[in-house]
Amino acid sequence: MKLKFYFLFLVILMLAVWGMLFVLLGTERGVLFYLAEALLTIGLVFLIFFYRKVVKPLQTIGNGMELLKEQDFSSRLRSVGQVEADRIVQIFNRMMDQLKDERMRLREQNHFLDLLVSASPMGVIILTFDGQISMINKAALSFFHIHSEAEVLNRTLNELEVPLADEIARIPHDSTETVRLSDSMIYRCSHLSFIDRGFAHPFILIESLTTEVMKAEKIAYEKVIRMIAHEVNNTVAGVTSTLDTVDEALEEIVATEELREVMKVCGERCLGMSRFITNFANVVKIPEAQLAPVSLNHRVEVCKIFMENICRNRNINLHLDLCLEDTVVNMDAMLFEQVMVNIIKNAAESIHHQGDIYIKTSTHPATLEIADTGGGISKEVEAKLFSPFFSTKPNGQGIGLIFIREVLANHDCSFSLRSYPDGLTRFIIQFNHLPINQN
Repeated sequence: MKLKFYFLFLVILMLAVWGMLFVLLGTERGVLFYLAEALLTIGLVFLIFFYRKVVKPLQTIGNGMELLKEQDFSSRLRSVGQVEADRIVQIFNRMMDQLKDERMRLREQNHFLDLLVSASPMGVIILTFDGQISMINKAALSFFHIHSEAEVLNRTLNELEVPLADEIARIPHDSTETVRLSDSMIYRCSHLSFIDRGFAHPFILIESLTTEVMKAEKIAYEKVIRMIAHEVNNTVAGVTSTLDTVDEALEEIVATEELREVMKVCGERCLGMSRFITNFANVVKIPEAQLAPVSLNHRVEVCKIFMENICRNRNINLHLDLCLEDTVVNMDAMLFEQVMVNIIKNAAESIHHQGDIYIKTSTHPATLEIADTGGGISKEVEAKLFSPFFSTKPNGQGIGLIFIREVLANHDCSFSLRSYPDGLTRFIIQFNHLPINQN
């Protein structure tokens, strides 16, 4: 633009000088006049030539720089009729074609990656250099039990107050760990980074392993239980049969009462062992849940009446807080009642002298909460609660929580068991699917 301005200024100046000479020398048309006129004409021709050969090519190249600055890769430069400049124009236009193709390719790749991340069953979280969440996909939101992306953007993992987020925040950079939560959910979490503009940009990958691990655990403990039950029951049957035969034989012999009493104790011990192994076998034989619409409040009231006397004998107060809007949920009433009995029994056993158990129902979503004032659960124990055969009780078999886990999984319920800062240990069950007329 400056070259064009200077060129126009020279043309106007030359025309002005030409006009002044015409006025001054017009009356005396001598050699001087014609010489000046010839010089001015040559100068004007030179300026036109200078414009076409220098100014216009430079102006065209300047326009190309503006296109690059604005990243307008769809526009092209026109030829200026000058060989060297036209070569530059051709090279520039080819470069613009390549940049346009590259931009299109990158946009298509980015769009594909966005679709891939959005539809991925793995949770993906991209963090800023300050550890704030800049992008999160639907899978990660579902793992966090958060419905809206706006609830987590520009926040750190520790600020979310979500157990899984707290565990991920503890994972060192460039490492992968398996996280097991108090709701029996298991995740493989990776804290990695990718290079963005020369810097290592952090991101998180979350893969749910719950279904695969539970299936593997179930196959393993089913096989072990069947094998043990088979051997124990066969042995017990043989031993008890022999004891009965010997007892009948000793019945007619004098002074064998003490020996027969010992044999009776041994027989009872064998039957106790049989019942013990049967309890394990029953976990394998949990019947399929027969779901039907049931009043949640009514089931809770029935269970409270059943457990009230047991709690009273332990100096435990059982409190009931039912929501005003009675919620109908899909459940197998018998199986779910057994789940509530197990939860309340565990809560009562965690209270050593006297205390309280609070049973609460709520709606939107339908939720059952059983809280106790017992000794609480440590972080180390939380991760093992729903593992097969794990128990904190001295004589515990570690099958109660497995039974609860299997039944709630068959009911498609979300659940968690952990201690809270207010001193209460809460078992929270959320029903994810209600009967059609309740949605």
